[in-house]
Amino acid sequence: MNSQEGLVKRVFVFVILAVAAAAMAMAADVTGKWTGTLAPEGDDSHTAFLVLTQNGTAITGTGGPDESQQFPIQTGKIDGNKIVLEISPHEGALYHMELVLDGDHIKGDITAKQDDQTMKAKLDVSRVK
Repeated sequence: MNSQEGLVKRVFVFVILAVAAAAMAMAADVTGKWTGTLAPEGDDSHTAFLVLTQNGTAITGTGGPDESQQFPIQTGKIDGNKIVLEISPHEGALYHMELVLDGDHIKGDITAKQDDQTMKAKLDVSRVK
């Protein structure tokens, strides 16, 4: 390999490493408190409050109507800006959330199932600063 080929190879490796470092620096971290609204279809909006902890692609924490009434997240994951959470506030009920992260804002759809009933809702929360 001549010196020009060596230089091109070193520059290429440097560019790849710089892009990878920038991508890791920009990786989403949803850890923190989030507050906003939960709007069931055909009903009035309610307050919503999430406390999230992210470790890699796994999300743990709690969610509920306010900071004092929280239920544990059963499963949680993030893939890019897509978040999937499941919360079971009580026996027989499951809230499945398909959400999108946009900076300090999370919003998306909730499907709540209890026994043979299903309810749809929208979640819209922002990071507590």
